[in-house]
Amino acid sequence: MAVVAIGALWLGGLAFLALVALATLLMWAEWTAMMGLGPGLRRAGLVLLAGVMALLAVVSVSEVLLALAGGAALMGLFARGVQPGKGSLTAAGLLYCGLPAVALLWVRDLREGLAATLLLLVIVWTTDIAAFFAGRAIGGRKLAPRISPNKTWAGAVGGVVAAMLVAGVLASLYLPSGFGRWTLTMASFGGALAVLSVLGDLLESGLKRRAGVKDSGTILPGHGGVMDRLDGLVPVAVAGAAVFWMTGWAG
Repeated sequence: MAVVAIGALWLGGLAFLALVALATLLMWAEWTAMMGLGPGLRRAGLVLLAGVMALLAVVSVSEVLLALAGGAALMGLFARGVQPGKGSLTAAGLLYCGLPAVALLWVRDLREGLAATLLLLVIVWTTDIAAFFAGRAIGGRKLAPRISPNKTWAGAVGGVVAAMLVAGVLASLYLPSGFGRWTLTMASFGGALAVLSVLGDLLESGLKRRAGVKDSGTILPGHGGVMDRLDGLVPVAVAGAAVFWMTGWAG
């Protein structure tokens, strides 16, 4: 999966759009199954999300975000009439799936978008891998036993520290200033995003517990669904894009 993601990211353009769109639509399909949304809402959401991503080619990102927010709100109102009690779940699911997709596509199109998007992915992957091994090696107190009984504080801290080290090392190797202010800044950036990655993982675990399922789907044998693999990337993509927009770091 990492090889496919990096390959599409490197090619950019339609290749990256196709990968992001596929992942987004699969996530929405899994969300509707988990939350018990009907086939009509599933199809309408697929059309909305596909349209929102296509809009990025012709309008500004702010207009795309308005379209996504407005579409999610309208879909939520529609869902209330079709399936009482499902309005907020419909709107929340569209934002959960759509916002990170728009964020990743926007970041990739920046002047330094290849490096910026890869950095976001590497931070999430590093956090996930380091948390797994640190948790297995150290064990100890559970992070959120009622939501995800296998996660530990040691694993979470290990993931955050590893992400800080990786982001700092990458900054010292590739940024013109070398080791110094940028290294510390990027290490802090990596650590903050790693915390969000852990929280994103916990959020998805909570959603699955609410739905009474072990995995979000079965499309990836042995690994569950697409949401199970991208849960940490959801908040990281949105927050990372916001930071790049505010700072101009990626051009």
